[in-house]
Amino acid sequence: MRAIEENYQRIEDDRRSFDIRFWQSQGDHAIFEAVWEMLHYYILIRGKDANEFRLQRTVESFRKA
Repeated sequence: MRAIEENYQRIEDDRRSFDIRFWQSQGDHAIFEAVWEMLHYYILIRGKDANEFRLQRTVESFRKA
């Protein structure tokens, strides 16, 4: 069973310490899953195929700096 954490504060108070503490306690896997889910919905809202994330790019050319 998961523990539920709540935070009550005014909207004007822009203290993010609760958010930072919460996400750091979740671990890398949970953070990655949350980001992946947000990307999925972002692409669906844009009307694109959610199965074709454009996270990888093809290198067209490179040269010595």
